[in-house]
Amino acid sequence: MDTRTAACSCGQLSITVEGEPRGVGVCHCLACQRRTGSVFAALAGFTPPYSVRGEATEYVRTGDRGARFRFRFCPVCGTNLFHTEEGFEGRGVSVAVGAFADPAFPPPQVSVYDRRRHGWVALPAGIAVFETDPD
Repeated sequence: MDTRTAACSCGQLSITVEGEPRGVGVCHCLACQRRTGSVFAALAGFTPPYSVRGEATEYVRTGDRGARFRFRFCPVCGTNLFHTEEGFEGRGVSVAVGAFADPAFPPPQVSVYDRRRHGWVALPAGIAVFETDPD
């Protein structure tokens, strides 16, 4: 099975995942914009197993519907590398697509919180678009 490794800017923190992503998406919510410092977050979900190398700082944020997401950051360079949903860690992990540093990474299939998307951001053809977070 193929593996992929995503790493922070300084290389201190990394995560290695197996296989193809179960999904790739972009999120335009204001929390993701603030968290990434960009106009959207690009995330890829992977099922276990995965392995983490290095030390991480954690931040827990409660979503609009009460779900709690545990974000992991590099304490050295500040890169936001991956997150899990509390109570559903067995489902897998969401990893920042840019941290794979792979221009051939699969494109997103879904865009959420499109109502917060900056007007100049163009989405790939055929992507599923949701005004908020789908059920």
